Amino acid sequence: MKKIGLLIGLLAAGMQYAQITFEKGYFINNAGERTEASIKNLDWKNNPTEFEYKLDNSSDVRKENIKNIQEFGIETLERYVRKTILIDRSSDHLNRLSETRAPEFKEETLFLKYLVEGKSNLFYYESGDTRRFFYSTDDGSVKQLIYKSYAINESQIGYNEEYKKQLSESLKCGVDSKMIKKTDYEPTDLTKIFITNNECSTGHTVLYGQAKVKKDLFNLTIRPGVNFSKVENNHHYYSVNDQTKFDSKATFRIGAELEFILPFNKNKWALFAEPTYQYYKNTTEVSLMDGSYNGKKSKRSVDYKSFEIPFGIRHYFFINKQSKIFVNAAYILDFNLNSAITYDQTEFKIASGNNFTFGAGYKYNDKYSLEFRMGMSRDLLRNYLNFASNYRTISVILGYTLF
Repeated sequence: MKKIGLLIGLLAAGMQYAQITFEKGYFINNAGERTEASIKNLDWKNNPTEFEYKLDNSSDVRKENIKNIQEFGIETLERYVRKTILIDRSSDHLNRLSETRAPEFKEETLFLKYLVEGKSNLFYYESGDTRRFFYSTDDGSVKQLIYKSYAINESQIGYNEEYKKQLSESLKCGVDSKMIKKTDYEPTDLTKIFITNNECSTGHTVLYGQAKVKKDLFNLTIRPGVNFSKVENNHHYYSVNDQTKFDSKATFRIGAELEFILPFNKNKWALFAEPTYQYYKNTTEVSLMDGSYNGKKSKRSVDYKSFEIPFGIRHYFFINKQSKIFVNAAYILDFNLNSAITYDQTEFKIASGNNFTFGAGYKYNDKYSLEFRMGMSRDLLRNYLNFASNYRTISVILGYTLF
């Protein structure tokens, strides 16, 4: 236990170093002066209002914000430009839908993210649940592409898809009505149609963010390992507290993990599910100290087999291109397989509860991983009022990612 705690502590201590990445970039201030700098790349999910930078590797970290900066970027990965625009922030949530079809514009000054640059430009803005696209063409003015869901009545929802009309009026080259009709209000569809128009018009277009896109968002990993498990029972009857402790025992476990890498924040966040087979089998003898049974031996056993399905979230901290450490937390659904705890000739059927688990580990070359995981207490006899049966386990898990 102490060794595992020490390892987790060392991993945590390295997180601050591992998560900080400054990449070659630039910014332009209000006077139009361009400064080459290393920008801290957070792969922002929500459009930022500020950023951190270094002038060189040995300099201190500094900070700038939207009041002082017209534009900043990180090579061809990220480019943000300050614009004062009209934006409609109407909610898409069913219980907060607007009853008005028309957009409800407010003027705001924001950093807009370039998606496509060329004769026609496509920008993106996200903050919380608000996701909006903007565009500009020859006149240089930036306007929102309008898409809005709204409540017609208590049981009917309408959709304002004016963005399709805007596209047909602004993108004339290589884009026809059939293409526009099929274009959803999504990054992939809109990016494709703006690229088509630019390549037809001038042959020049810049697509931002390609280099950072992780194509294999789904990973399948085989995860064998060893569980170090123990069980403690407390049986309360009359005024007696009958306690049974089953020693810690090493057993084999095998799982298959499906991981989904969330496509933001430089692929540092992931969701996962890991169906796993595990078992624990042990016996012990207890000396009864209750009246006429004083000194009598009672033979007790546990035969516990189950499929666990942890559903969890994971965060990666990149050390270099090949190595990363991670921490995760999960909620485990447990499905026992004809399992029981036996006191002499009396059998108690296991009906296990669910529990939480926490882990930390290391992954190399996106293929090989090692994780230490600690599970919280799980009640195995929750259907018996006079019993409390606590199952705890610590796991050492190896991983090999197939794809």
